[in-house]
Amino acid sequence: MIGYLAGKLKHKSPDYLIIDVNGVGYCVHVPLSTFYDMPAVGETISLNIHTHVREDMLQLYGFRTLAEKEMFLHLIAINGVGPRLAIGILSGITPDGLRAAVLQQDHRRLKNIPGIGKKIAERIALELRDKLKIKPAKEELVAPPAGTQDVFSDAYSALLNLGYRASEIDKSLKRVQQKLGDTPALESLLKEALRVLA
Repeated sequence: MIGYLAGKLKHKSPDYLIIDVNGVGYCVHVPLSTFYDMPAVGETISLNIHTHVREDMLQLYGFRTLAEKEMFLHLIAINGVGPRLAIGILSGITPDGLRAAVLQQDHRRLKNIPGIGKKIAERIALELRDKLKIKPAKEELVAPPAGTQDVFSDAYSALLNLGYRASEIDKSLKRVQQKLGDTPALESLLKEALRVLA
């Protein structure tokens, strides 16, 4: 069971990273909050890892903080919340934000996260209420340098994977393009698009 990885960042995209550890490339799925905090390709990184094993596959999920990993583990313990949905949830809300929404039983805030319907929102609020009465962990997001990839198509793909509709994504990206120009950093583009979509 892999619980931690440190190595060289070989590839980064909003959905996953590839980390070179002594010549072996590990594909690690990450939430957008972790993606935002990644340095340039070629730099050394370290991530807290959850190894998810199923009959037909083994997947790694990475987090820049233990608070994110712990929240991910709480989420996947809920019936109806798998790893992909948990990653989507953590891409749309910080662990502290989720904790606050659960403790206040703010179902509306939970339903605003892509992929979360009324039933799942109520289940999350109910099942996490007692588990999350713990001290908040303060976190900061740091945007990495801009990449050279086609940022708008990468942003479109990332937002689609998070559960937003194509028409919503198109409108938000057009608005963000007017504000940030034609060559924004992918991280800035995604942050601004999520702000517009919220």
